[in-house]
Amino acid sequence: MDDTPTISCERCGRSWDLAYELDELAVGNQAVQQFALDHHRHTGHFPDGISTWQASCRQCPETVERLEESAARRWAETHARHTRHSVAIERGEQEVDVVTAPER
Repeated sequence: MDDTPTISCERCGRSWDLAYELDELAVGNQAVQQFALDHHRHTGHFPDGISTWQASCRQCPETVERLEESAARRWAETHARHTRHSVAIERGEQEVDVVTAPER
């Protein structure tokens, strides 16, 4: 039984199995994330079903885009702590949360 995960991209009109990420790169359960990052790096877009979390400062032009919510939240908390700016965390078009600096 072949249980190698696959990922597809409608824009590219292709599907890939993740054997390379599993066997050659040995990234284990990060195979989908690694493929998605590599695909974005080489094509400028993410494969189907992959969307990013954005953390955008509401007062300055600083912003980041991450595949994992925890990474976007960590950046937002750090930025808010150092600048005392509010940071919106969004996924797609939906605002999920706003991070503010902790009270002194």
